[in-house]
Amino acid sequence: MIASTPVARWTWGRDEQAEDEVAACLHELMTACTVLFRHRLVIDTPSVSVSVHEAGKPNTFLFRENVELDATWSDPAQQLTGLVKAALRPGKIGSVYADANHAGYIIDGNQALRAERLCHVGASVLLDYVSVDLVTFSDAWMPYDLKGRGQPTVYAANAPRLSAALRDLSEALDSETDPDDPTYFGKPTEAGVENYLDEGGAASDVWAGFEIPRRYSEFRHAPGFGRIGYKRSVNGDVQYVPVKDKHGVLGYLWASDSENGASFEPRDVDDDEKYKASLSWLKRLESAHDQGLSPSQALAELASLAEDDRPSVIELDRLRELANDV
Repeated sequence: MIASTPVARWTWGRDEQAEDEVAACLHELMTACTVLFRHRLVIDTPSVSVSVHEAGKPNTFLFRENVELDATWSDPAQQLTGLVKAALRPGKIGSVYADANHAGYIIDGNQALRAERLCHVGASVLLDYVSVDLVTFSDAWMPYDLKGRGQPTVYAANAPRLSAALRDLSEALDSETDPDDPTYFGKPTEAGVENYLDEGGAASDVWAGFEIPRRYSEFRHAPGFGRIGYKRSVNGDVQYVPVKDKHGVLGYLWASDSENGASFEPRDVDDDEKYKASLSWLKRLESAHDQGLSPSQALAELASLAEDDRPSVIELDRLRELANDV
């Protein structure tokens, strides 16, 4: 299972007076990627996000781009460094950050299954300190999955891979492995990730406790920082229409002109396919908002309503109860 937020995180760091901060940061990142590639926790590194901050001005960037990597490069760290330095704006470097999201393989029986966002690797150079962090979003290394179900075969195949990778990263980065604080989903150790257990010793269903509510929150709370869009929660009645897919009703598209609200109420966010399909309706609503459409106009356009079609009306809380009555 792949969670939306980190399952576990580890860091490595050491003091180093780097003469070339960009080269030092990217060398650490690519060193870590090479180790993870060897253990097939990383399949490829298609691109790297790099940001170089000006000294004394943390919000000023001398470089900030997503750089595509060339598979034919013989020395990716050196060639990536050359690209970044050639594009640097004038100014004194204060810090450098680089990171990449990776697909990797999860071993399940005789199959190697590709998993997106299996790992995220980052590196930084700041105040003569070089650090690397590894984040996993997967539960493949844990005795029980995030729903608390035993997975002995998956665990036996994948836990040793992570343990070996953590050990090799410590050696390659010349630093001890430092497990980060526990997350909502797991407790990182120097050798892997432990499950949460209840008082009786049974594995906790952290998926239902944290992942499902977080997924629902996307449909009910608008993002901030100047990109609010339509309100995703309102009081009182809303207009709504059911949205269907090949399996039946995917969810309900709703709108309220009086409160400038519109969102999509999904019926099932546990299933990854249905969750992603439901999220696509939020993107459609964002596009409608950017076009200047009112909530009811967005509803009519996205639902392809004819001029004489009239959406149903219901109190939003009741609609949410209806959506949850799967």
